[in-house]
Amino acid sequence: MTRTAVLRALLHFVALLPCVAAVSGCSGEGAGDARAPATRIADAPKDLLDLRDTQTRSLQLLPAVLHTFAPACTAVGSVGFDEDRAVAAYPPYAGRIGRVYVRVGDAVRKGQPLYTIDSPDLIQAESTLIAAAGVYRLATEALARARGLYAARGIAQKDLQQAVSDQQTAAGNYEAARKTLRLFGKSGREIDAIAARRRVDRALVVVSPVSGQVTARAAQAGLYVQPGTAPAPVSVADRAKVWLNANVAESDLPSIRKGAAVRARLMAFPDREFLGEVDVVGAAVDPVTHTAVVRSVLRDPAGDLHPGMLARFVIQAGDPIDGVAVPQDAVVREGDGTMTVWVTTDQRQFTRRVVKTGMRQDGFVRIVAGLQAGEMVVGKGALLLSNLYAGTPE
Repeated sequence: MTRTAVLRALLHFVALLPCVAAVSGCSGEGAGDARAPATRIADAPKDLLDLRDTQTRSLQLLPAVLHTFAPACTAVGSVGFDEDRAVAAYPPYAGRIGRVYVRVGDAVRKGQPLYTIDSPDLIQAESTLIAAAGVYRLATEALARARGLYAARGIAQKDLQQAVSDQQTAAGNYEAARKTLRLFGKSGREIDAIAARRRVDRALVVVSPVSGQVTARAAQAGLYVQPGTAPAPVSVADRAKVWLNANVAESDLPSIRKGAAVRARLMAFPDREFLGEVDVVGAAVDPVTHTAVVRSVLRDPAGDLHPGMLARFVIQAGDPIDGVAVPQDAVVREGDGTMTVWVTTDQRQFTRRVVKTGMRQDGFVRIVAGLQAGEMVVGKGALLLSNLYAGTPE
């Protein structure tokens, strides 16, 4: 081959190199089509992603819906007895405990004996009754005789009047002695029996003033007790209802009203929710914790709740609000603090939209502005799209 022919061949090869490179580049894009990253479409609006079918399969698409939000505040507190239905069974007078009939946890009825007490005051009152009953009986008999003698002109009128006065005085003393024994809890039948058999009953029986459950017992045989001196020998509470005492932040107090619904969850029953309503909103705020006690009442006929149990409360703090809502996963907090959702109409092109959010409840976020009910948004996978968008070149 001549020198001129070789030069012509080299020039022809160099001329073909751009075409080879172009062909090679086209075949590479076609081979990687399924793995191609998301791209921003030329001349398309800002914040728009174009995804391949394989990329959208991992996204959860769902419509924005109308949802009812109930404004609420949360607080921590505890379970307590209904103090309006809990009593301390003190003896009416001082004395030593004789027998104890109940134990902690026992169910008792109103009027059921709890314990007995040997009281010197009771013995004195019964002795006074017995003496007054005897004097009253003699005075009544004497009055009957005087009336008979006066009718037969056997005595003067002044003697009859004296007999009437003596009988009335004896009757008053006898009635006063009966009333004293009633203060000890003695019934009319028991008082009549003491007066009839003329024998002192040393034991004063203290009965339960309410039906309920024995919640505490300090009574022991031989223990000297006095009215109103703590601890009470026996305490009884009706546990059909309990109090839920929530410690609410002072900033939430203006929005809480009596009768507001309360939902409580306890560590002892993590899978159950207990319902009640606000009964009392505390009038004083603790200057240290800046909280006030909000008390609600809850029916607990099974007696599952025990005083002192820790509870987390959700208290209704206003009227329910209807609004557009999306799942919490659909809302992304961007680096600049804005809240965004990804919206699509064809499940291929996705637009990032800035929204204004409200309260979060039951796994939903209220969208105050920027989205309409029915628009299709990305639920799970929205954060992935935001990260993908941040790394996609212009």
